[in-house]
Amino acid sequence: MPGTSAVATAADVEEASHPAVPWVRRAVLAAMALLVAIGLTGLLGVHTSEASSSHDGYTLTLHYPAVARAGLDTTWRVEVTHSGGFGKDLTLAVTGDYFDIFETQGFHPNPSEETRNGHILYLTFTAPPGDTFVVDFDAYIQPASQRGRAATVALVEGTTPVVAVRYRTRILP
Repeated sequence: MPGTSAVATAADVEEASHPAVPWVRRAVLAAMALLVAIGLTGLLGVHTSEASSSHDGYTLTLHYPAVARAGLDTTWRVEVTHSGGFGKDLTLAVTGDYFDIFETQGFHPNPSEETRNGHILYLTFTAPPGDTFVVDFDAYIQPASQRGRAATVALVEGTTPVVAVRYRTRILP
């Protein structure tokens, strides 16, 4: 028709869109709101767990990151108690590749001796006075870590475990 213009209005555009578009938009917004809500609850952060075992008068308690994310600080702490104290030194044996997921600042106290066979890392510490020994591992999850690890930490005499704890760290994206 002569004299009419073909100017589209907002109503024309709205009518031309697919009927599923508003539902897709709502679903995306709901998913984003759910993700923010989960983040606000702290469910996506680091979660520390505790595992403990006793045998032959020794108790080994481990605080470790059960769930962690790359780049975040974590807690890894071993406490060994034994009524009557310890001998000259004590040795912890840890699954060697477990520590590959961490960027480390070191052990506190530092081991007096470290050695590793192909699979096990042996950390020997000068025994403290008293009935309790505590070692902390100051570390954070490597930014490139994508998968967690399972491990065992044990108090050993020679290479024989006296008391041991198995645990697993999962890494979230």
